[in-house]
Amino acid sequence: MNQAVPFASIYLKGGSKGTTASANGNYSLELPQGTYTLIAQSQGYTLAEKSIEINAEKTITLHFELEPNDEVLAEVVVTGTRTPKRRTDSPVIVNLINSETLAQVVATDLSEGLRFQPGLRVETDCQTCNYTQLRMNGLQGGYSQILINSRPIFSPLTGLYGLQQIPVNMIERIEVVRGGVSALYGSSAIGGTVNVITKIPKKNEYSLNYTFESLDGDTQQHVLSGNATVVSKDYNAGATFFVNRRERGVFDANGDNYSELPSLKDNSFGVNAFILPTENSKLEMSFSSLYEYRYGGEITDKVAFLAKQSEERTHNVLMGSLDYQINFNEDKSSFIAYYGGQQTDRDHYTGIIPDDPIQQQAFYENPPYGISDVSTHQGGIQVNHRFDRFLGGKTTLTGGVEYVYDDVFDEIPSYQFLVDQTTKNLGAFVQNDWDVTEKINFLAGFRLDDHNLVDNVIFSPRMSLLYKFQETTQFRAGWGTGFRAPQAFDTDLHIAFAGGGVSRIALAENLIEERSNSFTASVNYDKATEHFIAGFTVEGFYTHLDDAFFLSPVGEDEFGELFEKRNGSGATVKGITLEGRANFDYVFQVDAGFTIQSSKFDDAVETIEDLAPKQEFLRTPNQYGYATVTYTPTKQWTASANLVYTGPMDIAHFAGENTGQTVDEYFRTPSFTELSFRVARKFELDNIGTGLELYGGIKNVTNSYQDDFDTGKNRDSNFVYGPGLPRSFFVGLTINSL
Repeated sequence: MNQAVPFASIYLKGGSKGTTASANGNYSLELPQGTYTLIAQSQGYTLAEKSIEINAEKTITLHFELEPNDEVLAEVVVTGTRTPKRRTDSPVIVNLINSETLAQVVATDLSEGLRFQPGLRVETDCQTCNYTQLRMNGLQGGYSQILINSRPIFSPLTGLYGLQQIPVNMIERIEVVRGGVSALYGSSAIGGTVNVITKIPKKNEYSLNYTFESLDGDTQQHVLSGNATVVSKDYNAGATFFVNRRERGVFDANGDNYSELPSLKDNSFGVNAFILPTENSKLEMSFSSLYEYRYGGEITDKVAFLAKQSEERTHNVLMGSLDYQINFNEDKSSFIAYYGGQQTDRDHYTGIIPDDPIQQQAFYENPPYGISDVSTHQGGIQVNHRFDRFLGGKTTLTGGVEYVYDDVFDEIPSYQFLVDQTTKNLGAFVQNDWDVTEKINFLAGFRLDDHNLVDNVIFSPRMSLLYKFQETTQFRAGWGTGFRAPQAFDTDLHIAFAGGGVSRIALAENLIEERSNSFTASVNYDKATEHFIAGFTVEGFYTHLDDAFFLSPVGEDEFGELFEKRNGSGATVKGITLEGRANFDYVFQVDAGFTIQSSKFDDAVETIEDLAPKQEFLRTPNQYGYATVTYTPTKQWTASANLVYTGPMDIAHFAGENTGQTVDEYFRTPSFTELSFRVARKFELDNIGTGLELYGGIKNVTNSYQDDFDTGKNRDSNFVYGPGLPRSFFVGLTINSL
């Protein structure tokens, strides 16, 4: 049955005039006499064109039929400019990961889905608790800004485990911008921006999913999820709901009775809704509740502090956002007011039982339990105005003010460990998105940031240039500056096990902000025919960091190793990312990306005491990439395969007694190639309006997995690298409305 496409964009081809359809698909557009070509497009649909001739003042009815389309090359994105824009017209490259891709790679959470994007790498950084971080263009997690519905509510603590706490059935799509060339995003966007957009209400529908996974025949994972959407008859209101439950047991890779993967118990639910108070205004709301329990270390039924070594975490996370937009001045102007926030309450334990009986007694009397109380709030306003005539072209001017407040309280009294950090940033931004001609776009702007941990207001200019050489080819170049405040980021809050104790990170007293200067340049080519579309992207990136942060060993105390976060002289990250794609009649589709890069400090820094300083960034391979292949011979059958490659890298290894390792050293890891595949069969039960999908497959077919983990309680928990999961078999069932 035909249904209206709400909020579709209708505009003149090659012109400056356009409008947006209402929630029920109706639109109106006033044009003088003449001949025109009108274009209609909407997220997830094929672009449609129609020609029209107007000879007199009269009303003409023009219908568009938009066909659903999984191809994302012509889709509308918002992250680059905070205003809707076709991907090929965006002055910054915006890559998309949609819900279909997440299903094909059998991603359970956000961290698994982000692995299949060029320039991105997700790594596991703790053998005991398995926290993850995202690296973009060779820079570690603290240089990437994670947004939920365009709001930066990922706090430093959320960055440790948040990538695994966001279930995929919460996600509509993910927009990825590599590099920090947009003035609309703050100091954490040096490496790039990942915008997670939650499920959007479109039509009345539902789906249920269950996945069973066996990890190397040793432990099991169960994931049960559901989604439901309700939209009013007039499309003036709608809401989509999600629920998710995951349970996974501990996994011991080397038989020492200590886990390499912790047990997980996740429960999450949420809603994303909209209301149209008037024809020219929209109110959007989202709310999510995330609960997670994880335990890693000695595999035992005892309470955590009686295990020889363990980490236990209980997270309760609430997050939400509220956006109000009103369009006026014949849709040339818009005003947006927004708020986003999160509250995380965490109870945690990180402990290792000493060998000495006297120290054991003191340990049992005061076990190292801790609490975390973290809140993040962002509020702001944004104004957009479109000038249909601007120096021979047209432009959209965007300006706004926003305030970000983040408070982190993390304490373990037994270790005399305390992070009590409040950051406040008042930012103002101006950005001009100028279509100089039909082929040239110039994006220019700046930010002013007043951060409470930085002495002066920081001015950050950023700009990008797009040149559309032909319909098939776009050239882009960008430049931007930024900073990171002298504060504790995600990895700084992690307490690691090493050498029979716990290692902790503190900030140097004279720590100052780190400044960045980034350049990007790219060429993008896509050629489409009636049955085939193929293309490639080549992007170069260069970032220089002044006063670059690094961790320096400063000795140890009775609890373990101590490190201090200091400023180095500088660092340079540079490289090239190659991306290729092809689609034949939506029967065969392939996507691939590969990055070659270098990350070095200007002057060598000491990471392990008494070993030679190193220039190379640790845990940073110089080559990494991915590939996905999907084959859909019929509507009923789908087969897909994916590959993730991680090249060699240097990591620090701190030896402990009875762990199988004897010396502190820099360790060169081997390369890993992780291959997975999935096969699915769909059934349509038209008589009850229900669809079924049965699927199964294998992740990490060749079991390309680390084989030299430390053993026992004195292990170095940071000595972990390679794929996050061993070989695993999975089967699943999806039930959904047709």
